Amino acid sequence: MPVDTKVCDQDGVRLDSFVTGAFDSAYSRSFYKRLIDEGRITVNGIVITKAGTKLSAGDIVGADIPAPVEDGSFVAQDIPLDIVYEDSDLLVINKPQGMVVHPAAGHSDGTLVNALLAHCKDDLSDINGVLRPGIVHRIDKDTSGLMLACKNNFTHLKLADMLSRHEIVREYRALVYGYVKEDKGMIDAPIGRASSDRRKMAVNKDGKSAVTHFEVLERFGEITDIKLLLETGRTHQIRVHMSYIGHPVVGDPVYAPRRKNYGLSGQALHSKAITFVHPRTGETMHFECDLPDYYKAVIDSFKG
Repeated sequence: MPVDTKVCDQDGVRLDSFVTGAFDSAYSRSFYKRLIDEGRITVNGIVITKAGTKLSAGDIVGADIPAPVEDGSFVAQDIPLDIVYEDSDLLVINKPQGMVVHPAAGHSDGTLVNALLAHCKDDLSDINGVLRPGIVHRIDKDTSGLMLACKNNFTHLKLADMLSRHEIVREYRALVYGYVKEDKGMIDAPIGRASSDRRKMAVNKDGKSAVTHFEVLERFGEITDIKLLLETGRTHQIRVHMSYIGHPVVGDPVYAPRRKNYGLSGQALHSKAITFVHPRTGETMHFECDLPDYYKAVIDSFKG
């Protein structure tokens, strides 16, 4: 869908308020807020990612509104799910590498949402609308491992609040290029949309706070196996931070496109464990899953 433009006719109006009122009224304020976060909104030709930016009369605001996803994306599909835990409120799912979390342009079906619709029927939260029922957070298509899904809005709101307060502990494993010298480290660098390509993220002084902790588990000379803990959950956070310090994730097609990929079809990044307090019972829940075969195969090739 081509970029649409509107001219602001007053001073001091917030960007999110303006785009919600000026563009297609079929979409909600939260939808336009996501467009701002994703770098799809421009002011006078410059990408703006802060929803509270104040506009001036005469500013030209552009909106790159993605094409609607085909109706087929809403259907339940009997796709096998690796469910680590399930109760009446939530599921913990071990997502395979290559599965898209929710329908989007270019991925109209075969997603985790399609599988959830078949498994849970109508028992999914609807806070994020028809395209993302049950989805409170997501992991990238080619990142594997544990993620949460919500069966009702009570659970969704509680978990979303925990995520915003950094109260859900997420442990990842990654194979990264190079010999990481430090045994442990912390990367504290804000992340925002890359100015050169809105599909990519980058360390950006005007971005949102992002903190990643890492610990070396094993070194193999040309690659290193590390454990990571996230304090924040920015888009592509681990992939951007590791690239920023000179050790991008092995097989990453976006942030290390010309590196040897060791036969991988995507980045060697796995959501290994998750810990959180159950929103209804107050019980501390901890789940872990094994490393996937694609990850172990790369390690085995060095131990061989």
